[in-house]
Amino acid sequence: MSFTRTKEDFVCEHCGEKVTGNGYTNHCPKCLWSKHVDVDPGDRAEPCHGLMQPLSVTVEGGKYTIIQSCKKCRKTRSITARPEDDFEALVELSTNPIT
Repeated sequence: MSFTRTKEDFVCEHCGEKVTGNGYTNHCPKCLWSKHVDVDPGDRAEPCHGLMQPLSVTVEGGKYTIIQSCKKCRKTRSITARPEDDFEALVELSTNPIT
């Protein structure tokens, strides 16, 4: 897996938040949703383009990881939460354990 830094601003297709990308931004910091656009991080090679719904958050060693599922193709992935993410949204998701 390779990483391509792609700095892009976007409007969240779930909540409408205007997001300023920094090259590592892969989800909306307000609602934690994203879009299924990458095969490898940053490559924009995924043809699905479905919305990725946040399902849960895990915490390990103080690191928050968001579990997402694509509403279109059902692919599940884990992404690292960012410092700019809405902490209340992370806490709310953490009450939805993945079993």
